Amino acid sequence: MRFGIIPFLLLVIPITEIAAFILVGQWIGVLPTLLGIVVTAILGSILLRRQGMATLTAIRSEIDAGNVPGRELVHGLMIALAGVLLMTPGYVTDALGLLLFVPSLRDAAWRVLSRHVVMVSSASVFSNRPSGDDGPRPGPSRAGARRGGPRIVDLDSDDYSVHREERH
Repeated sequence: MRFGIIPFLLLVIPITEIAAFILVGQWIGVLPTLLGIVVTAILGSILLRRQGMATLTAIRSEIDAGNVPGRELVHGLMIALAGVLLMTPGYVTDALGLLLFVPSLRDAAWRVLSRHVVMVSSASVFSNRPSGDDGPRPGPSRAGARRGGPRIVDLDSDDYSVHREERH
């Protein structure tokens, strides 16, 4: 029988957190230990907001440039995970969360992940082609809509008809 990583983590993480609470509590006392947990949760929410907004801005600029924001999306996921880890009570999860807020460590994780992950994008979302291009365009891109405005189709009265359903 194969032992999965998630059940293993669900068992190991609480045990390590309990051990860390006991050790830190013996070292600095109960009240400072509990205060430390509250402070790291507040710090986590502040860091999550600052770095999360910066990542959203980076994702938007990559999309506007017509690029696939793979690196930025992975950074965003790691920042969200870091925020969850910092808001979870415990010193081990706080340490892991703080490490994920360090940009150079996220870049190192991205380099490892990028060798194993394939980013697939839709041409309609990440396209920066002019509207005269004959390639497939399932829908207008946001970048194209901002540059040239909405795509207009001019129809005569013979080209369309209105169908109305009667409501009872």
